[in-house]
Amino acid sequence: MKLSKMKYSKIIFKRIIKRIIIYTVIFTVIFVFLLALGLSVTNQYIWQADDPMYIFLTNIRSNLLFIWSLGVLIILIYYLKKALSYIDYIISASENLVNKEAEYVDLPSELGMLEDHLNQIKHESMKNELLARTNEERKNELIVYLAHDLKTPLTSVIGYLELLNESPDLPIQARAKYVNITLEKAYRLEELINEFFEIARFNVGNIILNKSNINLKLMLEQITDEFYPLSKNQNKEIVINCPNSLFLNADSDKLSRVFNNVLKNAIAYGYSNSKININVEEDLHKVLVSISNTGETIPQDKLNYIFEKFYRLDDARTTNTGGAGLGLAIAKEIVEAHGGKIVAVSKNNVTTFTVELPKD
Repeated sequence: MKLSKMKYSKIIFKRIIKRIIIYTVIFTVIFVFLLALGLSVTNQYIWQADDPMYIFLTNIRSNLLFIWSLGVLIILIYYLKKALSYIDYIISASENLVNKEAEYVDLPSELGMLEDHLNQIKHESMKNELLARTNEERKNELIVYLAHDLKTPLTSVIGYLELLNESPDLPIQARAKYVNITLEKAYRLEELINEFFEIARFNVGNIILNKSNINLKLMLEQITDEFYPLSKNQNKEIVINCPNSLFLNADSDKLSRVFNNVLKNAIAYGYSNSKININVEEDLHKVLVSISNTGETIPQDKLNYIFEKFYRLDDARTTNTGGAGLGLAIAKEIVEAHGGKIVAVSKNNVTTFTVELPKD
């Protein structure tokens, strides 16, 4: 029985009442047995009225109800004191919840259910703290990387612009070459700056959706067209299999961001001269969009963290695949905001991301 289903105070109360009744019955049985035994023994003797033992036994017989009540009262006081002692145990346990040196909360056996509940809370707290610390370390590492990466193209841009400025008589061919290199470095600089904005945007507030009816196939075709130069350069073909008249009630801008991020990963980590398949299936209530690429199989231990923010598959940051590690995390946030889910499966050099979305 979960603590959320029933107040723990009621459980403790029932247990205490149960034990009071049990021990009261046991005490009563023993009391009656001793009384019967005493009467049996004393009836074998002839007592004198002034015999001290006779007077003592007579007083006991006259106060049987009082003696029994006193015994029951002692039982009540004992369990009342024990119940109040639980407060001390719970206060001590609550201190251990925030004590990093204490691995677990220890309570008396009577509070076993509460002990399990508190240890679960402590475990979740430690897990969340570790996750927060890991995310913070990843973010700090990312900022260091991005700061370094920002400096590299910026230095190149400044260097080539100084060269162009100081050498007005450069041949047209050389000048065009340097301008082209400068433009490429400027684009890379813009991309890195946008990643900084992604970090700030990702850490702020909830996602607000502006839904409308969208043609899913048209959206996927537009996104695919945007990646055509990149996929063409790597000899990768993107194939879309989607019904022509499939409409979704969704935020078009944010949903296109989801497919953009997933498709970008599929291109970046797929083999050259391979196909990227986008398959769409639907039923009465939901739509499944699967994006598959052929590439290195992602190990399960990495696949478990692939939707966490600041997580990147490749340990080495490269120009081709290097990013903030926010794309898939943001995709997951957007999909879940739509009431859907996104999962990834990687087997036999085929990695598939499946986005499940409700139709309405």
